[in-house]
Formats: sequence, structure tokens, C-alpha cells
Amino acid sequence: MKIVICGSMTFAKQMVEAEKELSQLGHEVVLPRFTLEYAEMATLEQMHNESAANKVKYGLIKEYFEEIKQGDAILVLNGERHGVPNYVGGNSFLEMAFARVLNKKIFLLNPIPEMGYKDEMLAMQPSILNGDLSKIN
Repeated sequence: MKIVICGSMTFAKQMVEAEKELSQLGHEVVLPRFTLEYAEMATLEQMHNESAANKVKYGLIKEYFEEIKQGDAILVLNGERHGVPNYVGGNSFLEMAFARVLNKKIFLLNPIPEMGYKDEMLAMQPSILNGDLSKIN
């Protein structure tokens, strides 16, 4: 299965780890552009500044929509962020919506968070992995 990994770039190190594990399980994996660079950054502030600039400069939102279109599924890495367990940010929420409209499978690494758009995430019917990537099928 071709899996497109989504999530906050603050989870870049976890994305690299997930790519390795999914590849070992026989999946083809797509990481966001610049993931390896973000994984090496020292501070969250540096990541945020770089991420916003790159989204505009390189058209990353549209680029990733095309990756989702070519994939079979997305995997959202939703860990704790901003004090919210299982956080799903704006970009990941958009990517979930793109996947849903394109009839792609949606996997969440962790349960759906308690956020203002929880109902919309529930309506997208993601499969919850509870941290276990081997559940992707």
C-alpha cells in the first residue's frame, strides 16, 4: 500500500521512524518534503518559521494534495501538541479532508482528539491504530 504520512512537522522525527517501520512492513511511504531537515532542527520556533515560509515558497499544500491523490491511504501522526493529547492541526485536518473526498483510507496513529472539529474528524471515519502501525491494512 502507498501511504502518505501527515502531521505537524514538530513530529518530523516520528515521521522518519514511522517511514522505516512501514517500509519494513512492505508499504511504500511518502514523507512531506523537508521532513529530514525538520527532524534535524533544534527548536520548535525554527520549525514553525521554516514551515510557514516553505508552504508558500514551494506550494506544499497543493503538492501534498497531489501526493495524497496518488496514494492509497494517509497516516496522520497525532501526538501531544499545545497541551492537547492526539492533536490534529490545520494542515493535517485539510489532508484528512482531501483523503476523504478522494475515497482514500485514513489512519490516525492515536485516537481522535477532543478539539472543536472532532465531529468532522469522526465523520471522515478514520481507522484508529492506537499506536500500532502493523494494524494498517
